[in-house]
Amino acid sequence: MEEQIQKITHKLKIEYILFWGLPLIVILIGEFYSEWVGLYADDIRTAYLMETTGILLAACCVPLSLKLFSWVLTKKIDLAYFPKALNLYFCWSSVRILLLEVVALTNILIYYLTLSNTGLLCALISLTASLFCIPGEKRLRKELHIDQRND
Repeated sequence: MEEQIQKITHKLKIEYILFWGLPLIVILIGEFYSEWVGLYADDIRTAYLMETTGILLAACCVPLSLKLFSWVLTKKIDLAYFPKALNLYFCWSSVRILLLEVVALTNILIYYLTLSNTGLLCALISLTASLFCIPGEKRLRKELHIDQRND
């Protein structure tokens, strides 16, 4: 049991590091390879459509990712037996971080394509929301109601 908990925690930590690494890579590409930066800055209609898409994506996915996980935790994961609960926890934690990743990457791309701060703001909202999803063994044990044994 302890080995499974540590394995899942390790996988979640790797996912979280990748969550922060991918936007950083896109930002570095945007800063150093500027061929595509500002591609739609002059096209007002396209910029408006992209900004609106980014805003709606952030407005839908950020609360959904946080609330959906809470709902699934109480309705599905808490009712399952340990091995299944651990797998469900990993799966839904991954879905939550993936939703936030999609918002962050999409809005960073929108920022570089349109040179509008709206995309950057929505990406920062997503990245800030991820601070509520920091994985750890203590958090996993608390959310799955597993007591720490002092053997």
